[in-house]
Amino acid sequence: MREKGLPGPGPEVPWWRASLRSAAGQVFALQVVIVLLLAAAAMTALVVQANRGSEREAERLSITAAEMFANAPGTAEALQGPDPTAVLQPRAEAAWRRAGVDFVLVMDTEGIRVTYPDPRQIGKKFVGTIQPALEGRTVVERAGGPPVPAGTGTAVQAVVPVRGADGSVVGLVSAGITEENVGDLVERQLPIILGTGAAALVVSTAGTALVSRRLRRQTHGLGPAEMTRMYEHHDAVLHAVREGVLIVDAEGRVLLANDEARRLLALPADTERRRVTDLGLDGETARLLASGEPVTDAVRLVGDRLLAVNKRPTAPYGGQAGSVVTLRDTTELATVTGRAQLARERLKLLYDAGARMGTTLDVTRTAEELAEVSVPQFADVVTVDLLEPVLRGQEPPEMSPEAGIEMRRTACAGPDGAPSLHRVGEPVRFGPHSPVAAAVAGGRAVLDTGTGPGTADDPDRGFHSLLAVPIRARGALLGVAAFRRAGASSPFEEQDKAFAEELATRAAVAIDNARRYTREHATTVTLQRSLLPRGVPEQSALDVAYRYLPAQAGVGGDWFDVIPLSGARVALVVGDVVGHGVHAAATMGRLRTAVHNFSTLDLPPDELLTHLDELVAHIDANETADETADDARDGDGITGATCLYAVYDPVSGRVAAATAGHLGPAVVHPDGTVHFPDLPVSPPLGLSASLPFESRELVLPEGSRLVLYTDGLVEDRGRDLDTGLDILREALAGTGRTPEDTCAAVIEALVPARPRDDIALLVARTRRLDPANVAHWDVPRDPSAVAPVRAACARRLAEWGLEEIGFATELVLSELITNAIRYGAEPITVRLLRDRTLICEVSDASSTSPHPRRAKTTDEGGRGLFLVARYTERWGTRYTPAGKVIWAELSLQGAPEAAGLADDVLLDQWSDDAF
Repeated sequence: MREKGLPGPGPEVPWWRASLRSAAGQVFALQVVIVLLLAAAAMTALVVQANRGSEREAERLSITAAEMFANAPGTAEALQGPDPTAVLQPRAEAAWRRAGVDFVLVMDTEGIRVTYPDPRQIGKKFVGTIQPALEGRTVVERAGGPPVPAGTGTAVQAVVPVRGADGSVVGLVSAGITEENVGDLVERQLPIILGTGAAALVVSTAGTALVSRRLRRQTHGLGPAEMTRMYEHHDAVLHAVREGVLIVDAEGRVLLANDEARRLLALPADTERRRVTDLGLDGETARLLASGEPVTDAVRLVGDRLLAVNKRPTAPYGGQAGSVVTLRDTTELATVTGRAQLARERLKLLYDAGARMGTTLDVTRTAEELAEVSVPQFADVVTVDLLEPVLRGQEPPEMSPEAGIEMRRTACAGPDGAPSLHRVGEPVRFGPHSPVAAAVAGGRAVLDTGTGPGTADDPDRGFHSLLAVPIRARGALLGVAAFRRAGASSPFEEQDKAFAEELATRAAVAIDNARRYTREHATTVTLQRSLLPRGVPEQSALDVAYRYLPAQAGVGGDWFDVIPLSGARVALVVGDVVGHGVHAAATMGRLRTAVHNFSTLDLPPDELLTHLDELVAHIDANETADETADDARDGDGITGATCLYAVYDPVSGRVAAATAGHLGPAVVHPDGTVHFPDLPVSPPLGLSASLPFESRELVLPEGSRLVLYTDGLVEDRGRDLDTGLDILREALAGTGRTPEDTCAAVIEALVPARPRDDIALLVARTRRLDPANVAHWDVPRDPSAVAPVRAACARRLAEWGLEEIGFATELVLSELITNAIRYGAEPITVRLLRDRTLICEVSDASSTSPHPRRAKTTDEGGRGLFLVARYTERWGTRYTPAGKVIWAELSLQGAPEAAGLADDVLLDQWSDDAF
């Protein structure tokens, strides 16, 4: 629109006849002049550049031609010959014609021409500088000389030396192009330069004309003075009014905002051309301003102001499609604004409370979050007291407020110097007439605005206003939140009770969730610890230390074990059940029990893992079949487990180990070096698909440390397996460490503050059984061999100082050797081991094993194995690749006492004749 009082644009005239008084005409004239000047400058620059380029080209051609002729074969020899002119004149004429230069001449070291295009000039002095060339350098210069066929006058010429076989200068060669021929190169480029400049001038002038025509349309043909005056009036009116004005286009972008609009809406400095939705306004206000609907006196709360908003479209009045918005600050609604502000602050506080409370499944931390989020926005001091069972994760008990209530102070938030309160962690007792007891009894918030020191039943004094709110979840009381105000703060009002109850309700849900998690976590941890070993059994083969660290969030199924075996051997076990929770812990207990049971059979590691694999697959299949749809969604089924089983023999120092999907052990040698032995790769338990397990044997020097661990030790967030193994290697390296020291160093180097997975670590330092405590005899398959072997055993027992158990040992060995001779196969061997017990072993090549049976009264034999069981602490059979070993362990302190039945009566009950 045109501002009132300004002249109109007049009748429409062609753009090329526009008056130079208008802004468009002046811009057109100025741009045409600028284009002409730029075109002239560009053409001049091109001509100069072409001239310089032609001169450089002439210099290049002259140097090239001179050097080629000077270095041509025979040039130096001809100069040193008797008649150089006769040899070189025809060559020079042919050279300057082929090289594109005007002349090529040869001269001697005195500057006397030997060749020249005009033969009459031969023998005369060369016109130019030759001294640098005599010194071995190339000279380029402009100099005049005799005429040449290509022209006369100054020429661009190059002088180069001609070197003989010994490298000395024997002559000079000069080549050049006359100035008039250099100018011809420039003149040939002038038509192109002039044509290009003219085309650029035409295109630029046409573009300038189009731009000026568009500018004339947009300025309506106004002159500069008229436009300046119009916009001065526009700015004066727009920014002086006390009403905000916004102009928004059809796409929701701000085209104009006056000072009042910026102040009322707190707009940023770069408001123009930005979308209304990107200006940081609340969602409702942004949608109102960006919509195309007309608005009349709509009241909106923006910041701390209530604004009356009016909006009208601009298109009907000649402008572009969009809207003009006017904003007016309605100061007469100050009271309403204050209430709206309070409501907004309360809503924001509830939002913050919902976002902050319950971030951890910890009862104490959730109570602290409730207290922290309420201070100082709602209260000066906030205390949260919870019932003791709730803190332990138990169900809250029934309360009787008539007798008073006792809770434990769990959280307290407030400024330093607040009136004295019970400290966090102390028990707090509220009397039957206290506001807290009243709130518990009524189940609603209780407001106490007494101005005195507080009632006698209130243990926390010095506050002039108190809101006691019960914290209840699922109908059960968990605790009480007390909001207090002191000093100059205004007292609570009745409308504050609803807000405090809403705050406590949100906290109650989070606290109850944390309580239930605490109970479940404690139950799981208790179950897990009850299923893990309480200590290391007594044995002499290994010095063992261990660490077990449960995960911070959810208990897993990691386990370890140390199992004494026959023959002074010891089994080391580490395993991990996939998953977390009670299910994983229970499965871990089942697998640990299974490993114990299988180990009593003295199975090799690979066979034991085969049986364990079948057990896990069976458990998984049964539980999958019994799962409900909800259980399947929970994902608590077993998907496999891993296990590492190793058996150490202190007699030979050998370790036989097999793994089922588990990380292999680490071995620390006595010299402190660490290596990770390669074990045959086998799948996890339950996933083997009938694939066989394989074991490997290692021989460890005495004093070596065997380290078994679960993946939670070396794998963690932000650290891959290889990095974890490298850190483990560094932590294990070194000599002189005990297993306890090794465990401490590994845990310090690898375990984070809050481990994500369970961690089991087992460190065993190897010992060797003294060869002096081992006796070995080969026994021929002859009954007469029993007596000599028995006598040799008696002598060895005497050497060991074990005469007290000599009779029992001879009796046991006689029975075992006799059975081996009678029912076994050669070779037959006897071995005695002196350890914590006396171990008797009789091996043969037969795979059959004796079994006790009840002997009849009239049977003459069949009671041998019963005697073995009677005089030993335990006995059994261990199968080997070559046969079997029947072993028995006797106490070093003598035979056990009779258990209440006469020996003769007991001997009548059993027989060992059955195989």
